[in-house]
This record gives sequence, C-alpha cells and structure tokens, in this order.
Amino acid sequence: MPPDLLISAGHLAGELAGSRRPRLLDVRWKLGGPPGRQLYDQGHLPGAAFVDLDQDLAGPPGAGPGSVDGAGGSRGRHPVPHPDAFTAGMRRLGVRGDQPVVVYDDADSTAAARAWWLLRYFGHPEVLVLDGGFRAWAAAGLPVERGEPGQAQVPGDFTARPGHLPLLAADAAAALAREGVLLDARAAERYRGETEPVDPVAGHIPGAVSAPTTRNVHQDGTFLPAAQLARRFADLGVREGSTVGAYCGSGVTAAHQVLALALAGIPAALYAGSWSDWITDPARPVATGAC
Repeated sequence: MPPDLLISAGHLAGELAGSRRPRLLDVRWKLGGPPGRQLYDQGHLPGAAFVDLDQDLAGPPGAGPGSVDGAGGSRGRHPVPHPDAFTAGMRRLGVRGDQPVVVYDDADSTAAARAWWLLRYFGHPEVLVLDGGFRAWAAAGLPVERGEPGQAQVPGDFTARPGHLPLLAADAAAALAREGVLLDARAAERYRGETEPVDPVAGHIPGAVSAPTTRNVHQDGTFLPAAQLARRFADLGVREGSTVGAYCGSGVTAAHQVLALALAGIPAALYAGSWSDWITDPARPVATGAC
C-alpha cells in the first residue's frame, strides 16, 4: 500500500511505540447508525481523540451561496467548514502541523476518508488512514482504551490553509460529467433514483457514472490493492489523462472515492456539496435510471 495514504494496524502499533507518535483521530460515524461517541467510549485506540463528523468535519448545513474556496457558505448537508472553524476544531483535538495524523473509523474508512480529505485540503502534510479501521486494530489483538484518553493531550497548532486538493462547485461538476468522468459514490439504487432515504429528490447528475464506494474495499473494510482499484476505475471509463471527480449525497463517501482513486494513482476532484447541494437549485437537471 502507498506509504503516504494508508497504514496497517501492525505498522501503526510500531509507530505509536516510537519517538514520533502520530496523533490519532477516531472518526466513527454512520448515516442513520449508532452515535459514534458511544462506540468511542466503548473502546478506541489508546490516546485517540473522538471527532464528531457533523460538528468537526463540516460547516453548518444550509442553502446559502455556494463556495469552493473553503470560506464557508457552501450548500448541502456537510459543506466544507470555514478555515477558522476547522483550525479551532483541529487544535482542540490536538492536531499539530509537524506531527503525523492517523484517522480511522469502524472498518471501511468511509468516514475516516472525510477527515483525511479535509486535513489534506487544508494543508496538513502527513495524514494516513488506518486500513480496516478499529476492527482491524482489535482483530490484531492490539490494546484498546475505554473512556477518555489516559494521557494528557498536547494542544494543537495546526492552521487550516485551503486549496491543497481540487474542489468542485456545481457548475464544474456538471461540466465534468459531460467532458470527463464524474463518479457517483452512492449506492446504485440511489443513483438510479429508485430510493432516496435522506434527500428530498431522487436521481443523479446527468452524465455521472454509478460507482458505489462499497466496491472499493474487501468485506473486512480494507481497501482493494491498487492494481485492482485501477482496473475498477478503468471499467468505469477512467482513462489515462481523464479528468475525474466524485460526488455522493453530502461529500462524505465521495471523499472515500477520491482516496480510492489516489490509491490507484488517479488524481480526482471532490464535489463537496454533492447531491444535497445539487438539488437546492430546481433549475438543475435530474436524471434517473441506469445512465
């Protein structure tokens, strides 16, 4: 696995025992699932800080004017947070600019990838995702801590500086669907418009390609090998030189898609507002069906 994107449970255990211990962020969250804080209290990696995805990794939801500069105000359920808010949140969680960060969720990195993407977008130089998440750590028989971390947390000094990864607004996403490859990371039935459990309108952006993120990982939540991911994206129409972007319902699982593409060696932009932003303008077209 590329050393600058993923880290295994065994490798992480070694890093935690070393002199340059990474900051651990627990990002367990699931749409409609149990509260991540409860899972954290029941057991987490030693010294990890709990990250509330809705509060720490998103700005206030709303239908204000869109933004792609990280200055806030973007539409959708999980807009990119304002740099000042993200700075404050990461400092509260003990994130430092000169210390590696490892993010993890329960298993499949769907939520952890959102933290990875935001930290990289805002300029943190060294962010890794624990491949297989908390389940991989526990399955390896590694130590688990309950309640609040036993060790004192060193205050963070990270300063968010937006623009280090490509970010799309709605118009750019629409153009990409026509002229490049725009991948829809949601479940296939949501893409087809057969069901929509969260947003008030069902369907997809015209020209987008259905690419559920569940197919980026093994059953245990670990990522497929890079070569296998590259074949998957090639089958979805990604060619050498293709301009690629990803979206989902609100910019969470789409970050997982961007991470999977990066593992395959394919740079991609994120439409952070995603479907929940797209449908705020009734003039934007909505497609249903298999294409």
